[in-house]
Amino acid sequence: MEFIEQWMAVAGVLALLAATLWWLRRRGWVASTVPKRRELECLERLPLGPQHSLHLVRAGGRLMLVSSSPGGCALISDLASGELRAGSGGAR
Repeated sequence: MEFIEQWMAVAGVLALLAATLWWLRRRGWVASTVPKRRELECLERLPLGPQHSLHLVRAGGRLMLVSSSPGGCALISDLASGELRAGSGGAR
């Protein structure tokens, strides 16, 4: 019987915490933890082999070309957004 009372007390405390968090969010005192905009995203990945690849990454306002291999990652180029659009119509 004592075991059930302890679990009911824990459940009551958790329910009280959840209700408090809900109330604080409705009042605007606690912001949601979901980010509005992603600051880091992988735009494209080009596999070069089983363990080697190129990644086009946007970090904030910067575009970067990064190589990935078993030895680590390396920055190949820091691109301006205009450079990417101008070079996309080239020969293959």
